[in-house]
Amino acid sequence: MLPFVARRLTWMIPTFFGVTLVCFGLMRMANADPITADLQQGLSGRQISSEALEHLRKLYDLDKPWHVQYGKLVGRLVTFDLGNRWQDGRPIAEVLAEALPITLLLSFLSMALAYLIAVPLGVFSAVKQHSLSDQALTVALFVLYSLPSFWVGTMFIVFLASGQYVSCGFQGEPGCFPLQGWHAFSGFDQMSTGEKILDVAWHLVLPVVTLTYNAFAALSRYMRAGMLETLRQDFIRTARAKGLSERSVIFGHALRNSLIPIITMFGLTLPQLISGSVIVESIFGIRGMGFVALEAIRLPDYPLVITIVAFTSVVTMVGILVSDLLYAMVDPRIRLDGSEAA
Repeated sequence: MLPFVARRLTWMIPTFFGVTLVCFGLMRMANADPITADLQQGLSGRQISSEALEHLRKLYDLDKPWHVQYGKLVGRLVTFDLGNRWQDGRPIAEVLAEALPITLLLSFLSMALAYLIAVPLGVFSAVKQHSLSDQALTVALFVLYSLPSFWVGTMFIVFLASGQYVSCGFQGEPGCFPLQGWHAFSGFDQMSTGEKILDVAWHLVLPVVTLTYNAFAALSRYMRAGMLETLRQDFIRTARAKGLSERSVIFGHALRNSLIPIITMFGLTLPQLISGSVIVESIFGIRGMGFVALEAIRLPDYPLVITIVAFTSVVTMVGILVSDLLYAMVDPRIRLDGSEAA
């Protein structure tokens, strides 16, 4: 296993440089003069001297060739010297340190809830294949999967948070849930620990549901397909022939071997847990990684965008590596050294 991990870590190096280079090139093509674009947005028509512009370009190395700019950016990333944000001069590490915990909280809650719902639903649907309950569940899940998250989030705000249709009169909110943010805008610091937990949980109900419904609808289909394939295997027929109860066959033998598709999805969704959901965070006004990334692209803020892309690419490669390692833990037949299991 160690040689496999070493090879994968080695391949991450050129992949990292390739991803950051492509991102850097796209940013340059999208806006050849980001300093002027920033100033036009921030100054609202006021003039600035050409000497001041030239000073800013030298300050951010924009007067140097592209390969020098890229080399300095990557050099800072490799040495964990992330630099400052162009927008307000704040350290990028400080910006990410504020956004990442919010995204982790939101994403891990949604993914944990999605897996807790998807695995039992997938098992139930596979065991009851072709039954009326299986068909009804399939239709319902496909409907959920087809609904776009931006529309669902907007409908939640309109019907449950705006107060136009439903009003609960809780803590002065117009609807039953807050319109924006992941905690109360005023008085949050003065709350006790228990009150803070309840306040955050109340604010995250709609964002978590918006992130969860699509995920568990897809995961349950993967779980069902994996379970159906496992139930057709010879060792399942052998277990039943030995007189084992159906419950023991399903949960003792079939379930573990059906988890490989789910593990694959977990490895691929790990970057989403870190990078955040741009759509959901923007709709509900949650300043997580997705919100910060969208804001950086709009400005544009080269150092912040490159940092987020590099961070996400590393997490993606780590997630794929974790998936491969989990394969071997779940299924002993899988070997990472290229040899076949006996």
